[in-house]
Amino acid sequence: MAEVNLQTGAPAQNNTTVGNVATDAGAQQITTVDATAPALSSGKSIKGLSDVEIEDVNAITVTIADQISPVVVLFGPPSCGKTMTLVRLVRYINKNGFSVEPVREFRPETDKYYRTMCDNFPTMIASNDAAPGTFSFMLVRVLDKNRTVICQILEAPGEYYYDPNNDQEPNVNFPAYYNTIKNSGGRKIWCFIVEPSWKDRVQANKYVQKIGRCGVNRRRDKIIFLINKVDGSYAYSTDGINMKSLKKDISDWYDGILKIFRRKRVIGYIDDFCIVPFLTGTYTKKYSGGYSYQAGPDEYPRALWDKIMSLVRG
Repeated sequence: MAEVNLQTGAPAQNNTTVGNVATDAGAQQITTVDATAPALSSGKSIKGLSDVEIEDVNAITVTIADQISPVVVLFGPPSCGKTMTLVRLVRYINKNGFSVEPVREFRPETDKYYRTMCDNFPTMIASNDAAPGTFSFMLVRVLDKNRTVICQILEAPGEYYYDPNNDQEPNVNFPAYYNTIKNSGGRKIWCFIVEPSWKDRVQANKYVQKIGRCGVNRRRDKIIFLINKVDGSYAYSTDGINMKSLKKDISDWYDGILKIFRRKRVIGYIDDFCIVPFLTGTYTKKYSGGYSYQAGPDEYPRALWDKIMSLVRG
């Protein structure tokens, strides 16, 4: 379940230095990109898929049985921290009057790996071992004390959102199962994950373009930019993170990313998104191999959960 650096593949520690990146100008033209490349399969590295699904990504089957409750989509490339974001958020939610349970009907009965993940979900969430690749697909529902569903949260393989190892990106079509999720009845809260350590200007620019093609319904959906792996670099005052500085740096890291979700008004523009800084915790190498995970401060999952709740209610 470890978060890893997008460039090195090594588990990420708390960041102590944040660098800026200048990306290609013109990334704001993302909405006009015409994707003609077929969705390619990276399924050999994803546990639980059938032989047919491994060979053909568009054969992957998912079911959104609850077509009413909003779906929080954790969106990002491989190893950006989606799994550990889910782990840290679920730990916080469980301590604060809600319960979280897997949605078993999300994957077919034939997916024995998904069945096992569902059975072992509480243990996996509580584990102090940072084991990469624990979750392949996971849809969970969040319930209040009256067993009313508040929302659903989706964690899915990053290779099918944006694959930095595929030179056809960002012109690779999203797979069929992604469209099933996107077109399901409930509202979506798109949680786009970015991070300070991704400094490759070409990849950052391509990722911006892919986000622009994700299919947001501007009338119904909500947008969160989750700035993962943030640390004290932004705590310039006793009031906490300097959000103005953080917002500027997002624009520097990923040129044009904030312009995707700006809405024109009679006078000027308004931002149709919110920004949430996040930190899952720290990862310590064990002498016996692997990494142990220590959860970070509650202020980060609290801010994310509070924002999700406000968007669900709004």
